[in-house]
Amino acid sequence: MSGRQTPEPGAQPRQASAAGAARIGVINVSDRASAGLYEDTPGRACVALLREWLATPFDIDYKVVPDEQASIEAELRRMADQARCCLVVTTGGTGPSARDVTPEATAAVCEKMLPGFGELMRSASLAFVPTAILSRQAAGVRGRTLVVNLPGRPKAIRENLGAVFPAIPYCIDLIGGPRLETNEAVMKVFRPAS
Repeated sequence: MSGRQTPEPGAQPRQASAAGAARIGVINVSDRASAGLYEDTPGRACVALLREWLATPFDIDYKVVPDEQASIEAELRRMADQARCCLVVTTGGTGPSARDVTPEATAAVCEKMLPGFGELMRSASLAFVPTAILSRQAAGVRGRTLVVNLPGRPKAIRENLGAVFPAIPYCIDLIGGPRLETNEAVMKVFRPAS
């Protein structure tokens, strides 16, 4: 199953991207949402956060795929290598169940893993639920693309992405991606003094 292309939430017909415009991928990993049996709330929540926090204009590359490692890997590769997304955020598939394979797919396609992302996300979640230790969020780099795995619930997506987002623009700088600026009233990022 290849997953289904889902229009970006609230999308308008789109003009071709300007050369060099930032592009961000969002992948919701869900058997039910990919089959159209379940509303895609996690992916939509992620897009809403990115629109709230980022001041830099960007395009969204959006996909819903089933909990199948080959499908997730293929979509991560496409977004990184062909669509040239500077950031790909996945939602779902990070738990301990047999169908949760998003971290394995991420590790299979990334050249470098960044364990600090998962460590901080789990630590942030522990302030809310003791079951945060069961989550296996991961992050890594493929070429000039940062991949970050998030859990599948909108509240947890906000908590986890909020914890690590202050480091994301600088990480993208370091791997040769576009400079992302944020709406500082709602999301401050850290860049070392030059």
